[in-house]
Amino acid sequence: MEFSEIIWLFLNPLNAIRGVRDFLEMGGNVLFVIMIVNVILMGLIYERFSYFRRGFVQLHDETLSNWNARSDHKSWTAHRIREQLISIAKIGAQKNMGSIKALVALSPLLGLVGTVTGMVEVFDVMAITGSGNARAMAAGISKATLPTMAGLVTAVAGIAFSTVLERRANRAVSELEDKLILM
Repeated sequence: MEFSEIIWLFLNPLNAIRGVRDFLEMGGNVLFVIMIVNVILMGLIYERFSYFRRGFVQLHDETLSNWNARSDHKSWTAHRIREQLISIAKIGAQKNMGSIKALVALSPLLGLVGTVTGMVEVFDVMAITGSGNARAMAAGISKATLPTMAGLVTAVAGIAFSTVLERRANRAVSELEDKLILM
């Protein structure tokens, strides 16, 4: 296959839809569930990146202006207000991170469920045909391996993105904390 043919396959939306449909059929129902988990996970990750680009910047500016508008920066009350402002920023920065981590942990488990269901199908074929017919077992083997691969790929991508988001959240809150100066 030439490079131009490969590019045409990726650029043609109908081929992409057919490819996804064929992939889902080869992997079974569990692969469809993994795809849904992946879409939700990537949506949450996108939301967090968008928040740090826009929402946290606004929260950062509002927090600084609220702090700078105060005349008292050294009393016990000022310390507690500073802690409250930092906590609000931390809560905003950590929002949905628990859901992202849960979906990352769920992905390989769903892949394992796909492996088990695919192997059950292989054993059913072996019981029906009474032999190790490779053609008859191929569908079950693909239903065993594709969900495993998809679950692991989803988990690895989710771990990478969640690590970046966790670092960004900690850095943003730390920078805000440094700017809220106490006298």
